[in-house]
Amino acid sequence: MTPVALLLLCGLLFSSPGDAQRRRKKPPAPKNPIDNIGVQGNFDPNQFAGKWFLVAAASRCSYLSENHYRLEATNVMVTVADAETPEKPLLFSIFRPLDGHCWNIRQTYFPSRTPGRFQVLGRGQPVDVVVGETDYNTYAIVYYQKAGKISAKLYGRTVKVSETITLKFEERMASVGLDLNLVYYFPVYGFCDAVDEFHLLDETKYTGTR
Repeated sequence: MTPVALLLLCGLLFSSPGDAQRRRKKPPAPKNPIDNIGVQGNFDPNQFAGKWFLVAAASRCSYLSENHYRLEATNVMVTVADAETPEKPLLFSIFRPLDGHCWNIRQTYFPSRTPGRFQVLGRGQPVDVVVGETDYNTYAIVYYQKAGKISAKLYGRTVKVSETITLKFEERMASVGLDLNLVYYFPVYGFCDAVDEFHLLDETKYTGTR
């Protein structure tokens, strides 16, 4: 028997069942990228509620990079759902022009056990959401993860935010691998606040239950 064969045999003979079990163990599931993002401390949904303007978005979405010149002014009304649970869902009512019409998109942000973390359900894969930071009165940086990919949005209580806040947003984006060329700023005019019944997309019907 060759020395190599003897070595392999010895390895098999002196391996304990525990060693084999350890070798068969599945590797731990990879950590979600969004789990590395800090959440706004002591997040208060009631302070977060109210009207926000979408100032900027950061994303690797190819459609966004190819059509960023077509971005439209977007504003959001956030309300706290009247649910009988300590963790209240947030209702996002998004208004934006599209093809000459004002559209209203309604979504439910379902809370997790961690204040400031949510999940949005829809036709496709669920979207994990983290309110990374906000002062409630001026700005909010919100992160989104779908299919393991991170994007983010900068909201302002007014259509424009200070240069200090935009620089902060760009720095936060760089820290998650979204460089400046992946940050897109939205128009500050052309907002709409009301739509007719034919231009409503209600995604609040998606609850994850059957």
